Amino acid sequence: MMRLAMILFSLISTTLMGTGIVIALVAGFTTLMPLLIAIAAGFALSIPATWVVTKAVLAA
Repeated sequence: MMRLAMILFSLISTTLMGTGIVIALVAGFTTLMPLLIAIAAGFALSIPATWVVTKAVLAA
């Protein structure tokens, strides 16, 4: 299970962090701090998202 979670985490975290950056840029935040906050938020959200997706994949 841990191996699958690590693989999924690498995909989910980059997706959510990239989405956060795009949202921040579209909202007009172009300085460093808002972008770092968006990256940190995407990283923080990717941990529970990975857990949920891993459980769902293993249950199927």
